[in-house]
Parts: sequence; structure tokens; C-alpha cells
Amino acid sequence: MIRGLLLCHGRHCIFALHNDGRRAKKKSMKTAALRVLVIDENRIRASIIEAGLREAGHEDVTLVHDVSGIGRRIAEINPDVIVIDLENPNRDMLENMFQLSRAVKRPIAMFVDRSDSASIEAAVDAGVSAYVVDGLKRERVKPILDMAVSRFNAFSRLARELEEARSELEDRKVIDRAKGILMKSRGISETEAYALMRKAAMNQNRKLSEIAQSLVTAAGLLGDDA
Repeated sequence: MIRGLLLCHGRHCIFALHNDGRRAKKKSMKTAALRVLVIDENRIRASIIEAGLREAGHEDVTLVHDVSGIGRRIAEINPDVIVIDLENPNRDMLENMFQLSRAVKRPIAMFVDRSDSASIEAAVDAGVSAYVVDGLKRERVKPILDMAVSRFNAFSRLARELEEARSELEDRKVIDRAKGILMKSRGISETEAYALMRKAAMNQNRKLSEIAQSLVTAAGLLGDDA
């Protein structure tokens, strides 16, 4: 049996062997006033998680024991973080929870009693923030929840930065195309073309990239694309 803790988001993950949780506590972040949803069909195991959360100061804890219609319940509760416990999951149960993880876009800590390499890989692909194998103990709930939130936030920030970089690159490409169109149609220099677009953007209170895109679109319709 694989025993350990998988911390991951997207395709980035760290797998650590089972320990007593002391290292996790050192890396814990402040997660006060979180609204936590616990999904667990086993009421005894759910009570263990709830006790760990309340000891950590989380008072807004909701337990859900019936997974039918769970998407609707999540929308109603609107939790900040979700804890899922699957005592003895089969492949279908895991896949259903992984699909949930892909959809909710929130930090998810998942406890399972057993797993294999395929399930771990599926958890990574699904964006599960913390995948804990054979490690459901009350004292481990807080550090694992903290790390799940921290890792989710870290990779969300990286994803935003990557998207911003891609957007900036696309904007530069459009601006360069628009400059080329102006240079060709008006017989002006690159500096003059840029100045014209910048002036138009300021006068219309629009982004330079929006002005450039309008020029590129118009040129394409007229068949004058550079």
C-alpha cells in the first residue's frame, strides 16, 4: 500500500512519505474564518475531520454525507475549501470526485485509505490540492488543509501570471500587425504608426491593443491586411 501525502495542482505535485505531520505544521498558513465543506459518507470519519477543523479554529464547517446532488449543495454552501474523505473508494467513486475537483475551482483536500499510481496521476490531472493516502488523523487535518489552501493559491497565482504573459504576447503581435498596416497604407515610419495608434487610444479612452485589433479587423475586411 502506498502511504504518503501528495500535494499538487495541475500537473505539478510533491509526494512525501507518511510522517507525523510536524513538517506540515511548519509550513502552515493562516486560514482563519474559512467556510469548510466536508464530504464524507462515513459519519464517524467525518466527525474526526470536523473535530480537527474545530480544534484549528474553523467554526463554519458543514458536513455532507450524501454525495447525490453534491454540485448543487456546493453552490448553496459556497465553501472556501472542500475536504473529501473516501474510506474505501472504487474507481467510479474516485472519478466522480475528480470530476468535482475539476469543476469547483477551489482548494480540495482528499483523504483515501488506499491508492495506486493511476489514481495519484488522476488526482494530479484533476487539480486536487492535497491527496492524502492512509493518513486520516485528527491532528493532521489542520496542516493538510493549510497546505492545500497554500498550494492552490500558489498555483492559481502562477496560472494568472501565465495567462497575463500570454495575453501581453498576443497584444504585442496585434500591435505589430497594426503598425505594419498603417506603415504600408500611409507610407509612414514605425514610430509614426505607433504614435497614431497611441493617440487614438488616448482620445477614445481605449487600450492600445483594442485600437490595434480594430485596425487589423478592418484591414482584413478590406483585404488590406499587411
